[in-house]
Parts: sequence; structure tokens; C-alpha cells
Amino acid sequence: MKNALYLVPLVALALLPLWVTSPYALHIFILLFVGVAMGEGWNVIGGYAGQYSIGHSAYSGTGAYCTLLLLQHFNVAPWYGIWAAMALAVVIALVIGSITFRLRGPYFVLASIAVAEIMRLSALNWKDVTNGAEGILVSDIPPFKVFGHVLTDWSGKVPYYYVGLGLAVIAVVVNLLVKRSKLGYYLQAIREDQDAANSLGIQLARYKLTGLVISAAVTGLAGSFVALYVGFIDPDGVLSLEVSVTAAFVAIIGGIGTVIGPLVGAAVLIPLAESLRANLVAHALFQMGVPEHSAVGSFLGENLSHAHVLVYGIIIIIVILYMPDGIVGLRLKRARR
Repeated sequence: MKNALYLVPLVALALLPLWVTSPYALHIFILLFVGVAMGEGWNVIGGYAGQYSIGHSAYSGTGAYCTLLLLQHFNVAPWYGIWAAMALAVVIALVIGSITFRLRGPYFVLASIAVAEIMRLSALNWKDVTNGAEGILVSDIPPFKVFGHVLTDWSGKVPYYYVGLGLAVIAVVVNLLVKRSKLGYYLQAIREDQDAANSLGIQLARYKLTGLVISAAVTGLAGSFVALYVGFIDPDGVLSLEVSVTAAFVAIIGGIGTVIGPLVGAAVLIPLAESLRANLVAHALFQMGVPEHSAVGSFLGENLSHAHVLVYGIIIIIVILYMPDGIVGLRLKRARR
């Protein structure tokens, strides 16, 4: 009965494009699905294992570049290229994890940032392959065919909506399977006390690396989808620190170590960030009585569209002070009371 209740929102989301035809509304939902996938991917290693990586843009960027390079230079269809992208993200995760998991606490966090920055600078300067700062523009995505019948030619938002929904479902299912598995229990033991877990016979490096591989595979898949949906990638877009921070914040604000936490975090952060970028918050303030042509109004109109990172910081401070277990954790605590 409980599992059947989870199907209700899924069915509602699957039927949503039948009633919602606005391209912008579908765009918001697509970004929401990407946020869920990124947050759930980060949650495997950051939430369950307590390894707060701020370098997950390395895996999403790998997925993005690998998929588009295969498409542009070798005419490999994206639905085949994503498997190579996931495999490459896993290989990079194995290399990064074998080095950075020797560190703990803030040193691991700094090492993860450094690795992602190294990859960004490498993509920026390896112009023969990545085209450097000019980036890669998708010229054409081949139509998706099954037994010779074209299912979609990727025109409009609806095909991307359903692929994004499937991506989010896959990420949630992966989290659910990890949490209920022996690996999930080992990762949570490592999160609580690494030395105690090691004394009980849990191989720290092995299980942390396994968690990172799963996390990187999901994140690389999300990065591949973003590249195809946006149609353009460059080092500062897909390998930036902001990508990593957003993935972590989605899980932290929603509730780390929970399956539903990244869902809640994405539902809070993604629409808020998009409303700021589109200056919808500023327009709402103007309608509430703030003079648009005053000094304050001009400042808000010019700066709120770039203030999403500042808002992220304010929200994370509030969460740390008043909701250290995230929105879901606060809700569970009140339910237990």
C-alpha cells in the first residue's frame, strides 16, 4: 500500500504534459528532474557515507563532454554514448577516490574541489579536444527510432521532459536500493564513525570507493542529459564549482542520508534559483509596492537575477542553524515528538 502511494505523484508527473503545454513550465520541471538526479547522486557518497564531496562537477562534466564528443566526432547516438560517458565517469571516480579517500574531513572537501578545478582547467586548455572556452555546440540530435519507427525527433520540450523524469526515477531507485542494501548500512556506519566501522571489519577504502562509483555513474548520466538538453557545453558551464555546490545543497537542504531529501531540496532550490534568474522575484516585489524606478528598485532589478548563489548561502546558514538534518529531518523529528 505504501509503495502504491509513491506511484501517485509519478503517474501525475507522467500525465502532466497532457495539460501543461507552456514550454517555460516544462523547462522548470526538466531542471527540477536534473536537480533531483544530481542531488540523489551526491547523496550516495555525501549523505550515506558522510564524504562531503564538492567536486561532483568532475563527473557531470565528464558525462557531458564524453556524450557530445562522441556525437559530434563519431556520430554515436546519445543513447549509446551515455553508457561510455558513465563508464568514463566511473573510471575517473576510481582514480579520484583512490587518492582523495586517504584524507578526511575538511581535507577531503578541499581535495575534491581541487580535483574538479584541475579538470575544468584541463578542459579549458585542451582545445584540440574540448574546443576550450568556445565550448561545443550540438548541431543535430538524430531521431530516436525503435524497429525503424521514429519515436521522437527531439523537437520541443516534451521528449526531454520524459527523459528527465526517467532520469530522476532512476536516481531515486538507485538511492533506495543502496540504502536498503548491505552497502548502505556499511556506508552509514562509516559516516557515523570511520574508526569504529574499521574496527568491526568494514573495509573503508573499498566501500567508500564503491559508493563514489555509484554516485559518479548517476551524476555522469545527469551531466549527459543536461548537455543534450541545453545543446551547448563549455568548461565554466559544466565543470564549475557552482554545479558541485548545487548538487550538495539540494541534498543538504532537503535532508542528507534520506531518499526523499534531495526531492524536497530540489523542489525548494531549483524553482527559487530560476525565479531569481528570470527576475520574477524582483517583479513580485515591484507588484507588492517597491518603487521600480527608485534606487532600491533599480538595485533589485539589476542584481537579484545574479543573486541565486547568495540566496543559497543564506538558506544553507538557516538550515545549519535551525534544521541541521534538513527539511525532511525536521519533519521526522516533529513526527516523532
